[in-house]
Amino acid sequence: MHIYVNGRNIEITEAIKAYVKEKMGKVAAHYDQIQGIDVVLSVIKNPAASGKHVAEVSCKMASGVIRCEEAAESMYASIDLLADKLARQIEKYKGKTLTPGKESIRTDASGEKEEAEEEVVE
Repeated sequence: MHIYVNGRNIEITEAIKAYVKEKMGKVAAHYDQIQGIDVVLSVIKNPAASGKHVAEVSCKMASGVIRCEEAAESMYASIDLLADKLARQIEKYKGKTLTPGKESIRTDASGEKEEAEEEVVE
């Protein structure tokens, strides 16, 4: 699994890169189907904008992509918020894909069983 860190309107220092890799590495430990994580860090240069430091992530998996975005007043805060949000989304995705025996709303097993029982009685 690869973690790519890019910057827009900001120079990515080794400290920020190491911090992102540490946080995203912890998130990636939750699910082994992750193939790559692309992180884009950007700074909004408009003085009137709130949450000037934006962090975006695209998490590529075997069967899809999870994308999130967070903004905060400092880059480290936005990375923390992003890691928490991505962890929640991965846990949700993992729960949907790995839950065995879960039936959908459209196929109701109880309705099929009742029909089968009526046929046996006749």
